[in-house]
Amino acid sequence: MQLLRMFSSEKYKGSKGYLDSQKKYELMRTLLYFGISLSLFAAGWVATGNRLNLLTVVAVLGCLPASKSLVGLIMFLRFHSCPETVSEELEKHTGNLFVLYDLVFTSYDKNYQVDHMAVRGNTVCGLAGGKTFDEQGFYKHIDGILKAENYRDVTVKIFTDIRRYTDRLEQMKDLEEAEEQTAGIAETLKSVAL
Repeated sequence: MQLLRMFSSEKYKGSKGYLDSQKKYELMRTLLYFGISLSLFAAGWVATGNRLNLLTVVAVLGCLPASKSLVGLIMFLRFHSCPETVSEELEKHTGNLFVLYDLVFTSYDKNYQVDHMAVRGNTVCGLAGGKTFDEQGFYKHIDGILKAENYRDVTVKIFTDIRRYTDRLEQMKDLEEAEEQTAGIAETLKSVAL
C-alpha cells in the first residue's frame, strides 16, 4: 500500500484534484491486486501441472479484495475534479474561508457531486458543476447528517452559477468566524463524502 501511495500525488479528501488523483490510485491498486491473484494462479499451475492446487484457492480468495478495489475504481471513474479554471477563479474569492474541493455525497437515492464548498461558522455554501443538481434532495440528505452530529441550525446552499457563488463567498467573509464549529462541520462533510 505504501508503494501505491508513492505513485499517487498525495491528495487528501477535500483537497483540489482529489477525485482525479484517487482514480489513478484505485486503478493502480486494482491492477496490482488482480496481478497478484493471476500470478499466484499461474505459479500454482506451473508448479503442479494443473489448476487443482492450494495456490488456486489463494488466488481465488485474492480476487475478493481485488473486486472490492474494482468497485471503488468504478465509483471514482464516474466523477471528475473541479476544473482548474474554475478553481483558480474561486481562489480569488475564498480569502480565509475554510474550503473543500471535489466532494461526492452518496445517498440511497442519488449521488451528489459538489466541486467546491466553503464553510464559515454555521454557514455552508457549495458549487455544483452540473446544471441538474437536485438541491432539495441534497439539503434533506445533508441536513440529516449534520443533525446526527449535533450541528443544528446550519444553513446549506448549493449554487450552480459561479457568479452567484462567488458573490456569496464574498458575503461569507464578513460572517463571524467560529473556528471550532467550522472545523467540526468540515470534518463531518469530509467523513461522509466519497
